[in-house]
Amino acid sequence: MASPFIRHCLLQRAPSIPRAAQRRLHLAPPFLLDDYTPRYLRLTSRDAAKKRSKAYAHLRNCNLCPRQCGVNRHETTGMCLIGDTAKVNVIAPHFGEEPCIQGHNGSGAVFMSGCNMRCIFCQNYDIAHQRNGMDLTPEALGDWYLKLQEVGNVHNINIVTPEHVVPQVALSILHAAERGLRVPIIYNTSSYDSLASLELMDGLVDIYLADFKVWEPSTSKRLLKADDYAATARESIKAMHKQVGDLCFTGDGIAKVGVLIRHLVMPGKEAEGAEIMKFLASEVSTDCFVNIMEQYHPDAHVGKKRRRRRVSSVAEEEPRRRNEPAEEDGEVRYSDINRAVTSEEVSLVREAAVRAGLWRFCDPPKHDGFAI
Repeated sequence: MASPFIRHCLLQRAPSIPRAAQRRLHLAPPFLLDDYTPRYLRLTSRDAAKKRSKAYAHLRNCNLCPRQCGVNRHETTGMCLIGDTAKVNVIAPHFGEEPCIQGHNGSGAVFMSGCNMRCIFCQNYDIAHQRNGMDLTPEALGDWYLKLQEVGNVHNINIVTPEHVVPQVALSILHAAERGLRVPIIYNTSSYDSLASLELMDGLVDIYLADFKVWEPSTSKRLLKADDYAATARESIKAMHKQVGDLCFTGDGIAKVGVLIRHLVMPGKEAEGAEIMKFLASEVSTDCFVNIMEQYHPDAHVGKKRRRRRVSSVAEEEPRRRNEPAEEDGEVRYSDINRAVTSEEVSLVREAAVRAGLWRFCDPPKHDGFAI
C-alpha cells in the first residue's frame, strides 16, 4: 500500500480530480518540517540590541496600536490603561487551544490583562477588560516563560492579547532567550495591530494566532468600538503572513511556525465571515490554516438589561445622579446577537471558505488519535 506522501503526490498529478479533493494532508511537504529552531534564537546580537532600543523608544511615545495614543507609558496610560509593566492575569499550561498548538503537554499561555479593543461580546471579558492580575517587568515575565518551559514542559509560549504590551513582550522574549528559552513564541492577537508593532515582533514570533472578527466597518464600530478594525486586520494579517508564511508542523503534529487564522462565527454575520474567507484566499494564501469557530456565546455586555435614569425634574436630576442607581427598563442590549450561532450559519461560512479555495481547516479528528 502506498504511503500517505506518495498518495498525496499522485493526487496532485491527477488533473481530473477537483482541487478540493486533491489536497488533504496538512503534514506533507511543504508544510512538514524535519526540525525547527525558533526565530528569536537566530537573531544576531546587533539585531537584538536594535529591538531593545526600539521597544524602549515605543514605550516613551506609544504608537504600537491603531489607537496611536502617543503617551509616555512610564508616566501615564492610553486607551489600554496599561503602563510600562505588563499586567498578567494567568500563566499556566493551557489545553483550550487548537490541537496542533496545545499538543499533549499544553500551550504555555500567558493571558495579558487589558486590551486595546472594547468588544462588547468579549469571550475573555473578566481578563481583557477588567485589568485583574499581577504587574510584571519584562525580565520577570521572561523568567515565567522559562518556568513554563522547564516545569510545565509546554510546546510553546502563547502570549494572549499582546497588542497593547508589545514593547514589554519583545523585551521579555529577548531576556528569556539569553537564559535558555528554546520553544516557539505564539502571538495570539485580535489582529488590531499596527504595522510598527509587527515590525518590532518580526524575528521574535514564530506563530501568529490571529483573529479576524468581522468585515463591515459599521459592525466593527458597533460591536468592537473600532470602525477601522477590518482594514487594520487585513493589513496586519498580510504583514504576519509575509513574516512567517503558512502554518508548518514537525512530524509530531505540533505547529512550529506560520499563521493560523481564527474566525469566530457571529449570529447573523455569516455573510461577513464569507467575505473574510474570500480575502484570506485571494490576498493572503489559499494554504492558510483556518479555524472556523462555533463557540460564540453571549458574554460581557450582550444580553444585559439597559439601564436608564428616571428624572422627575431638573432640580432633582443632580442629587439623583449622585445618590440613586439607574433603573432597568427591561430591554436587553445587543439583542440581535444574544444567542448562540446555528449550525447552518457555521456551515455557510465553511462552504464559502471552500468555494474561495481554502482547504486547510482545524477540524476534529475522525479517529481516536491525536488531531493533526
